[in-house]
Amino acid sequence: MILQQKTLDKLRDLITHETEYRKGHELVAFFNSLGSKDVYAAGFPSRGTYTADKLLLINGTPQLDQCIKKVLSPVNFVARITDLDNIIKDFNQYLVFDGWKIVRESKEVKFVKASDNDFEPVIEVKEVKEDDFLKKEFSEISLEKLGLDGVITETLNLRFDEIKKCLSVKAPLSVIFLCGSSLEGILLGIASKHPREFNQAKASPKDKEGKTFQFHQWTLSNFIDVAYEVGLLKEDVKKFSHSLRDFRNYIHPYEQVSSRFNPNEHTARISWQVLKAALFQLSQQTITKLVEVG
Repeated sequence: MILQQKTLDKLRDLITHETEYRKGHELVAFFNSLGSKDVYAAGFPSRGTYTADKLLLINGTPQLDQCIKKVLSPVNFVARITDLDNIIKDFNQYLVFDGWKIVRESKEVKFVKASDNDFEPVIEVKEVKEDDFLKKEFSEISLEKLGLDGVITETLNLRFDEIKKCLSVKAPLSVIFLCGSSLEGILLGIASKHPREFNQAKASPKDKEGKTFQFHQWTLSNFIDVAYEVGLLKEDVKKFSHSLRDFRNYIHPYEQVSSRFNPNEHTARISWQVLKAALFQLSQQTITKLVEVG
């Protein structure tokens, strides 16, 4: 792989500080692991200059491929995989001009040939503030549009009525439990109708051997992340779903005490808004996206 100068400059920044801050001796160790035999001593050049010079030397050699895989190795991003995916997405904007792009497959990163579609501009998602999210109106939401089993749809409609009653009497914990279980039931129903799309998603939960868990083993967060990945949910629902995560844990009083979870009316309103927004987005997307694929 031969990279143009702008891509090399970006790679230099990834190595020196954007993935992690590497000191001079750490940079020497990094490139020595790729076959160099440098010694860190007095008179060492600047970190940026040293890294740029080393990249020029290995450009077009197998060591460059190893270098990129090393700096973007998922093992260096434990508990920060989302950060890694964003870094890869950003780096690919440069790499496609060299005819390549990087994809992460579970615990590995691989190179694939870039296509014309990879030159489409990256659309920046405008951050949604909490107040703006709560002000959104969703008047045309319908469970029937999702095409779930009739009995489930009837049960969910009853739950929606109960959620409204709990909101009116200021029972936030009940609202959170009902919203969380309802959203999980809806997403489980959609996933069960379209197992291929959900199971093949990168965000699908997997065991140590890389096998995707059965749907009954998924958490609400798993369903939300995958629904977002396949385009059924948008950033706002994904962002504000925090009030629903791990809701089952707090059914037990001791778990609630140990977690210091004290929901209030505001938390309940966010939970209800997440559920309504999710239902609206799912009803708009399932027919046009997944049903056509299925």
